[in-house]
Amino acid sequence: MKLQLAGTTAVLVAVASCMAMSAPAQANDRDKIRVGSCTGSTDWKLKVGPEDGRLEVEGQIDSTRIGQKWNWQIKHNGSLSAYGTRYTAAPSGAFTVRRTVLNRAGTDTIVFRATNPRSGEACRGTVYF
Repeated sequence: MKLQLAGTTAVLVAVASCMAMSAPAQANDRDKIRVGSCTGSTDWKLKVGPEDGRLEVEGQIDSTRIGQKWNWQIKHNGSLSAYGTRYTAAPSGAFTVRRTVLNRAGTDTIVFRATNPRSGEACRGTVYF
C-alpha cells in the first residue's frame, strides 16, 4: 500500500509541476493594467510590465463575436513598434497580442490601438510605465 501511495503521490507532483509551467502569465504587482470600451460594444485591455530588462506589452480585444478581423498596432514613445491583423477566436470572441519593447530611461508611453475595418469600430488604450 505504501509503494502504491508513493507512486500516486509522485504522479500528482509531476502533473502539478507541468500545470504550473504551462500556466499563462499572470499580472504581478509591478504590472500596469488599463481597461476600457471601444467606440462600439467591444472592450480592450492593455497590460505592461517588466520582463528580463524589457517591457512586456499585452493588448487584448474582446468583442464576444468570433471571426471578426481587427488591425492592431503598438506604439512605444510615439514610434510604431509592432502591428498586424488578428481575428477574434473561440470560445470568447477575443484575441491577445504580446510583444516586448525596450525599457527606456524615464517614463515609457505605450499605446495599443485596434480597428475593425468592416464596422469602423476603434479601440485605444494607453499605459505610462
